[in-house]
Amino acid sequence: MNSVRTIIASVALLSSAAVLATDAARLPVDPTGIWRNPDGTLQVRIEANGPKLTGEIVWAAPEAIVDARESGVREPLIGTQLLQDYRRSGANSWHGKVYVPDMQGTFFSNIVAKADTKLDISGCILRGLICKHQTWQRV
Repeated sequence: MNSVRTIIASVALLSSAAVLATDAARLPVDPTGIWRNPDGTLQVRIEANGPKLTGEIVWAAPEAIVDARESGVREPLIGTQLLQDYRRSGANSWHGKVYVPDMQGTFFSNIVAKADTKLDISGCILRGLICKHQTWQRV
């Protein structure tokens, strides 16, 4: 009889832990702040602009500046608004547009906060048929 009680207590404890973990994962993450791309070549400040999020480059490594110039970008990289018109689409997700300087194009994009220190950012073409994904780290 004790072993049955132990099993029931263990299942109840595990179920409670799973519910708490799920609820914690749903807590909203504040995406505002400074984030760096996976290569560490750009830092972007994300700010709330009313109900929308925007993000502009606040620091660029020399190689990022050279890559942009070689791709035909003539304006300064620092100050360029990469993230445009992102609207909340879930507790920790937003959709909007991302400008990719070296492609000189703006693409449909999603941001998903994976943790307080990680954002997954994707940009898509052909109505989402082809997407590129990056995980940014909070600075």
